[in-house]
Amino acid sequence: MGDTVAYAEQYQEAYGAGEYAAAGAAAAVLSVAEEQRHLVAYAPLVKRIVRQLNSQVSGAIDRDDMEQIGLMGLLEALRRYGVPDQSFGSYASLRIRGAILDELRRQDWRPRAVRQESHRLRDSVRALTRRLGREPLEAEIMAALKLTPEAYQEYQLAENAELIASFDDILQDSLGQADSAPSPEEQLMVRRSLEQALRTLDEREQRVVQMYYEFELSYKEIAAVLDLSDARVCQLNKMALGKMKAMLQDK
Repeated sequence: MGDTVAYAEQYQEAYGAGEYAAAGAAAAVLSVAEEQRHLVAYAPLVKRIVRQLNSQVSGAIDRDDMEQIGLMGLLEALRRYGVPDQSFGSYASLRIRGAILDELRRQDWRPRAVRQESHRLRDSVRALTRRLGREPLEAEIMAALKLTPEAYQEYQLAENAELIASFDDILQDSLGQADSAPSPEEQLMVRRSLEQALRTLDEREQRVVQMYYEFELSYKEIAAVLDLSDARVCQLNKMALGKMKAMLQDK
């Protein structure tokens, strides 16, 4: 009940009737009351996505602020989509996640020194991979780069945050940026493309991607399910998204 009241209050504060009339005239499929009702109904989706992303951005944005941004992404999804149906959840997830990632990019959430260090580590891992002729193990990376387990996990999280942002950009582009919901044909094409990309992954990579995107589990939760370290889950997710991104860009 508390969450319901909080989201209703946030909606009233950010999107009063006057602003709704001005901004939503072109796509006024839902009334203000209907929008508010659907926002409350899909509030748990916003919270899940915020919880999922929050662990990857090192507190760059306050969690309450992330929820507010996600709520605005949800509202945009409602106004583009219209009355929610069984496909709306997947569409809204992309819009919510995209709104939060856009704000992170706008705020330049990683200081330049941190980005430079991440690029240095990335180049070192690539050099190690070439030298070994295979993907290096976690222990080999930490030994070669003289990283503590904590530092290695931070590196993996930063790498994943960048890759997830760019992967989500591809999905957003696939759905189109017009002020309307994707057609059933567009949704089917995107789904088929994703299914083809998923088939290029091995079994563990598929499970990681499915648990992250479909079931919206955090890395820590995925690690517990698969009995792996958080860093290993990060690494699997990075490899999987890299393969899928390459395939989707080639289509």
